[in-house]
Amino acid sequence: MQAYILINCNTGSETSVIAELRKIPEIIEINGIWGKYDIFIKVKTPDPDGIELITKRLRNHPDITDTFTMHVLYGQGGSIDQES
Repeated sequence: MQAYILINCNTGSETSVIAELRKIPEIIEINGIWGKYDIFIKVKTPDPDGIELITKRLRNHPDITDTFTMHVLYGQGGSIDQES
């Protein structure tokens, strides 16, 4: 299972939230971003319930105020660097 998650957090807490998120092994990419959201993460887990568990963990973090989860649909697209 793979998902992209957009995160909003309390102003000024972005750096510390990113540092904490780096400790979660299922998060394979993390970036601070500008715009409506503060942080972008890519999550990959073999467990079908893994994305839900990570989302719950994020929502319980005291500095995270909002999340938006986008589940990947396999078979539609893929990485542009993959061979066809």
